[in-house]
Amino acid sequence: MSSKMIFINLPVADLDRSKGFYEALGWKVNEDFTDQNAACIVVDDNICLMLLTKDFFTTFSKRPIADTGSQVAAAYALSLGSAAEVDALTDAAVAAGAREEVNDDKRAEEAQVGMHGRTFVDPDGHQWEPFFMDYPGA
Repeated sequence: MSSKMIFINLPVADLDRSKGFYEALGWKVNEDFTDQNAACIVVDDNICLMLLTKDFFTTFSKRPIADTGSQVAAAYALSLGSAAEVDALTDAAVAAGAREEVNDDKRAEEAQVGMHGRTFVDPDGHQWEPFFMDYPGA
């Protein structure tokens, strides 16, 4: 394991449905950290999602779980290697049950600075924003 990793803990209504959704994006389940309460989804070597049943998620905080079906709680931006990767991930998400949100003004602003991004909302209402930006000098 890398010395620095990001684990994003996401409450989910149906653990099996959510595992299937993220597997459809090409991400893998790490069975070593998966049980009836949680599933570890490996995005890459440094990023994992911890899908937690809502009952189990409540043990992490005394605050109520956000209603991500009607409100945005966070936006998870994921930098990818090309515009084609952004499109492929978003298309796979929509095919697996996500809803794409299109903001033409935001797309136009991003295009002016050389970005290509899209937004999808997973079956539990978590907002993902894959994007590509050709960084000068990178």
